[in-house]
Amino acid sequence: MAILHPATLHPSKAELLADLLTTRSWGELGELRLLGAYRFDDPEGEVGVECHLVEVGETIFHLPLTYRAAPLSEAGEDALVGTMEHSVLGTRYVYDGLADEVALECFARALAGEQQQAELEVHAPDGTTTPRGQTVRLRLEVDEGEQPPSLASLEDGEPFTIARTLGDLDGAVRLVASWDGGEGVVAAC
Repeated sequence: MAILHPATLHPSKAELLADLLTTRSWGELGELRLLGAYRFDDPEGEVGVECHLVEVGETIFHLPLTYRAAPLSEAGEDALVGTMEHSVLGTRYVYDGLADEVALECFARALAGEQQQAELEVHAPDGTTTPRGQTVRLRLEVDEGEQPPSLASLEDGEPFTIARTLGDLDGAVRLVASWDGGEGVVAAC
């Protein structure tokens, strides 16, 4: 269960995503349109894993981010997207999910059929909780005659790919994202 807090964020997620797209060689300049997002639960409950789908021009980008309470010491310089101030949780260190082992492990479990996307629940300051619907739904597709890889094989180095842009990724086992108006493969092996 991904716990969400009604909060003020500075900078906003849209601002961080725009900065990510304009500071990376694979990114693109232009007006950013948010299509939706999905989350994975970190089994340790420490790291927020949220994957955004955004459109710039004709390209749909898949932008996994992780949110941490402290800097990730083993990440490279390009891994840090920025920091944000969360009015409930304080300073959050935001990393490119493709450079964060927690996010990569979530994708491996999802491709192995061992992890679903997180259900969302909003925790209000008065202590009440409310379920929140998803803007992006994930499903695992497996070609006929195939089966998902074992998690152990993925952890031991069997290759899988996480899409940066949607449209060209395919494989016998696919993690497919659907949103209002479209769908695309976000990870495959």
